[in-house]
Amino acid sequence: MILVPEGKGGSVGNAELSDDLFARRPVWGSFVGGRFLEDETTHFDVLESSTGRVLAQVASAQSSVVDLAVRDARRAYEEVWRDLSPRERGALMRRVAQRIRDNADELAEICAREVGKPRRDALRVDVTSSHTSFDYYGGIADTLHGQIIDQGPIEARVEYEPYGVVAAILPFNWPPIHFSKKCAPALAAGNTVVIKPGDQAPLTVLRLVEIANEVLPPGVINAVSGLEAGAHLVAHPRVERISFTGSTATGRKIMVGAAANLTFATLELGGKNALVVLDDANLDSAVDIAVEGMFYNQGEACTSTARLVVHESLYDEFVDRFVRATAALSVGEPLDETTDIGPLVDARQRDRVEHYAALTREEGATLLYEGELPDSPELAGGFWSPPRVFGDVTPEMTVAKEEVFGPLAAVMRFSDDDEAVEIVNATEYGLTAAICTRDESRAARLARRFEVGMVFVNNYTRRTFIGSPFGGVKGSGYGREYGADTLHEFVRAKNVRFPSGRGVIGGWPPRS
Repeated sequence: MILVPEGKGGSVGNAELSDDLFARRPVWGSFVGGRFLEDETTHFDVLESSTGRVLAQVASAQSSVVDLAVRDARRAYEEVWRDLSPRERGALMRRVAQRIRDNADELAEICAREVGKPRRDALRVDVTSSHTSFDYYGGIADTLHGQIIDQGPIEARVEYEPYGVVAAILPFNWPPIHFSKKCAPALAAGNTVVIKPGDQAPLTVLRLVEIANEVLPPGVINAVSGLEAGAHLVAHPRVERISFTGSTATGRKIMVGAAANLTFATLELGGKNALVVLDDANLDSAVDIAVEGMFYNQGEACTSTARLVVHESLYDEFVDRFVRATAALSVGEPLDETTDIGPLVDARQRDRVEHYAALTREEGATLLYEGELPDSPELAGGFWSPPRVFGDVTPEMTVAKEEVFGPLAAVMRFSDDDEAVEIVNATEYGLTAAICTRDESRAARLARRFEVGMVFVNNYTRRTFIGSPFGGVKGSGYGREYGADTLHEFVRAKNVRFPSGRGVIGGWPPRS
């Protein structure tokens, strides 16, 4: 049976903050050397997700502009940034954090309008995470210590030095978070950054770059946008480190492009994550966790728990509760403070989700719930996709293997722990898994068997990663972000060897 909620209209909210910004700046250029460039000739439209209207135009950076951005970042690295002490860099980064806090309302509104996520969540999570990252990495910038290794007559001093210019390539779904989790550790370690935002939602990132440049020396953070900019950055011979977040397919292309210059890359890629509800789980808690894990950010998250793997003894009751909880979510305009689920980012993403919904029905899954969409005429041109719940999903179905990146939940059965492990590990991805159980020892045993980078036990809280490692295995990429050890992702070790003053340093040929 399909449960259909009462209609939820969704009114258009107050957009005065960002409307004023867009009126003053209808065209956004590349940001190089502390300013927006004004003489670029090729541009693309950025659309408001809830209405389909044009918010602004953004310059599509050509190879010459990408080269200018990289050269300017290299200049800033050599002339200014690498020679600052870690404490001086940290102090500037904490000032950036404060400027982000000062502009939090505007940033959240821009993010909501271009991405489609509720402004309430953009302010509470995305923007908060952004300034917290700059505070955190600014605070630990001076903790990246070298070491001295005693080798008898030789003393080996291991020093950590920055790479130089880092290319940070972002997806569209969490602009403030991705901006800071790339830039903050790279800057703290002494690098400069050229950032390339997601093409569907570049405005929040460009505004953040502008805000950061109110504090940082020109060239420390530059930004280029457009379809070709990422490829030019990856292939650039003066880019010495790449940090990419996006799809697994694009991650493979990044690796191929980086291979030409032997450029090292951190890749945070896709996920097809599972929430495993064991037979002893607290169902009230499990349903709450499943709703947040699946539908937060419209399901446009690599960490979305798109597979809900439920023990057969609890399946029927779980499905009933989960469907009713899903039906209680408010689908509406992102600037409305009561909205839980907004539109998807663009027509392509909406069509992708609709394709998977149709395919899932064709392959034999049962549609248990499909929500209604806002009926306001002002929102008719938006990129809306209703929350859906499919039951009777089996591991061989496409929806159980491929990343959908939208509000489409697939509920599956299992009979014992071994089968649950088999289901969790049955995809090419390995980002997260979650377990609901009253038995922590059982959870620990299962966590060791899951082929993933992160395991959640009786929670799916994704808002407090800063300070602990984030990343996956298999097709979900490699490298870790958010943690203190992330600083080491942005430095390389240099071995400098001195006479220790103890013993005789051997030579060749030996002298009698």
